Amino acid sequence: MDITNLKGTSDNKCKCGGWLKHWENFSGQKPLHCSVTGCLNTDLDGAHVQSNSVFDNKWYIVPLCSSHNNAIGILRISDTVKLVPANVNLTCGKI
Repeated sequence: MDITNLKGTSDNKCKCGGWLKHWENFSGQKPLHCSVTGCLNTDLDGAHVQSNSVFDNKWYIVPLCSSHNNAIGILRISDTVKLVPANVNLTCGKI
């Protein structure tokens, strides 16, 4: 799956204690390394991303290493990584 990392989202907050924890809480997964295919870095951030599908313009959270979280352009992530909505009204804001 191809994604694009969103820039300028660091002021967005959630009730989970951080975006990586947000992803864990709502994906049901535990990140072992960066979601980018072939990257085994373990210095992870909960990154705001968008799918590159023309049918989906929502914001999501996925675990990315610091390097890929600062990357510009299209990133390919594993198809097993769940995209968790960054919209807190659909997730931790409902709790």
